[in-house]
Amino acid sequence: MKKTTPIIYIVDDDPDDRYFIGQALRATDPSVVLIEADNGDHLLTLLESRTQASTPQPVHLILLDMNMPKLNGLETLLALKANPLFQHIPTVLLSTSAHPDQVATAYRNGINSYIQKPVSWLELNPIAQALSICFLSASTTQLIKQSPDYRSNPHKNS
Repeated sequence: MKKTTPIIYIVDDDPDDRYFIGQALRATDPSVVLIEADNGDHLLTLLESRTQASTPQPVHLILLDMNMPKLNGLETLLALKANPLFQHIPTVLLSTSAHPDQVATAYRNGINSYIQKPVSWLELNPIAQALSICFLSASTTQLIKQSPDYRSNPHKNS
């Protein structure tokens, strides 16, 4: 089976957080393609433009910060899950908060995982390894490609 280059969107209004998360992901898989957005609205614009490509590769994972301007993580999650082109993309919420109500709301609205941001950026490496195992493995890629929305029009899904 041909290995697909993993494509991950990192959505966070803090450029340092995007940088450190990206470094941890690249340490786990140097071939990963990271696309950054500084808020949820920016992500949705990037994803919409991606659907216009003639043969876009599937997006493997979206990492969302909770507290961002324009559209926060939960608002962005709701927009993703409401759109048939994007609702199949695994989405993980990263937040400094682990308030039980916030976590429960995220899961009720379709988040695949909720991770509290670590205090030390050294702790990001095991998180990146877990994300790779859960969302970037070949079997996960096959599941994405088997989703009804992807199968109905693989060139219009990202």
